[in-house]
Amino acid sequence: MRSRMPRWSACLLVLSLAGCGNLNPLNWFADDEGEQPAELQEISAEVDLERRWSVRIGNGQGGQYNELTPAVERGRVFVASEDGEIFAINIADGDTVWRVRSRETITGGVGAGNGLVMVGTEDAEVIVYNQDDGSERWRSPVTSEVLSPPQSNGDVVVLQTVDDKLIALDAETGERRWIYETTLPVLTLRGTSTPVFVDGAVVAGFSNGILVSVNADDGIWRWEERVAVPQGRYDIDRVIDVDGDLLVDNNLVLATSYQGNLMAFDAQTGRIVWGMEASSYHGMAQGFGNLYISNDRSHVIAVRRNSDNIVWQNEELDLRQITAPTTFSNYIAVADFEGYVHLLSQIDGRIVGRTRVDNDGVRARLITGANMLFAYGNSGRLTALAIQ
Repeated sequence: MRSRMPRWSACLLVLSLAGCGNLNPLNWFADDEGEQPAELQEISAEVDLERRWSVRIGNGQGGQYNELTPAVERGRVFVASEDGEIFAINIADGDTVWRVRSRETITGGVGAGNGLVMVGTEDAEVIVYNQDDGSERWRSPVTSEVLSPPQSNGDVVVLQTVDDKLIALDAETGERRWIYETTLPVLTLRGTSTPVFVDGAVVAGFSNGILVSVNADDGIWRWEERVAVPQGRYDIDRVIDVDGDLLVDNNLVLATSYQGNLMAFDAQTGRIVWGMEASSYHGMAQGFGNLYISNDRSHVIAVRRNSDNIVWQNEELDLRQITAPTTFSNYIAVADFEGYVHLLSQIDGRIVGRTRVDNDGVRARLITGANMLFAYGNSGRLTALAIQ
């Protein structure tokens, strides 16, 4: 059954209604039937999360519904704030390696790879820095606001814009190499998925529920398939954005859509390998032979890999607006709107550990590196956690 859209999610939509796009959705958890986020219950902690270090990064996510996510590369954490601060942090001790004040409003990032640090701005610009010292390499205008991290294979930098365009820029000069366009629906969630490189192609999901594969070097179309088909009488019922990050699993590309499905596609041909009904605007994780998703009600679900068999489902964090799941050691880590990080067992989904990292909450996906878990809170607090 398609889940009913929570009232607070309406303010994630790109709407022309006055003020709605700027409202904090954390104030809109109750739906029309008065549902509220679940209260946290006492747990019997089996795992302790130790705080190794913590660093303040500008104003964090800022006043908009941003999901600026750090990136780990070459022993550093690269992280940006909405008010234009960009940091390179040493993973081992939390020391600042370099810091840049861009004076731009950053809404997409952080991408890191091939010696580059990449961010996108509210003013429709992509800015690329050197990983070593933070010096600016180039900046290039694009068609509209960038809401997800740009990515690079060393030859091109690819990104998605909020007007549903997939754009490739030359990694050396920033000049446009190609652009792929799709039709933008009447209503969409505020966000875009992050493109991925797969065997010489770029695969991206769009707000019309379609997954597209194009050549990385020239943008020539390879294939496209639907992750979801819009249903319902009203525009708000027909929102089927592919906003969560895609997951590449060997020769498969997996995608989820809001009010739609979880689907697995052959990366070369686009052939549908398997699928199941699901509704999520987050990415996925995998481990222990399972896929893990957090759905639009903040239930964490384990699905047996390459099947539609649900292994377990945890509903204890109902409507707590949890992040995408991240596998960490033998556990799954998610964070919520009150800033708690929860560890769930990969075996049966029970919550085995918990700590609070930011009173303003956490929206950005948790990331891992060097046996540590990194949580970037909405207020701008980047915290490194380790299993004690």
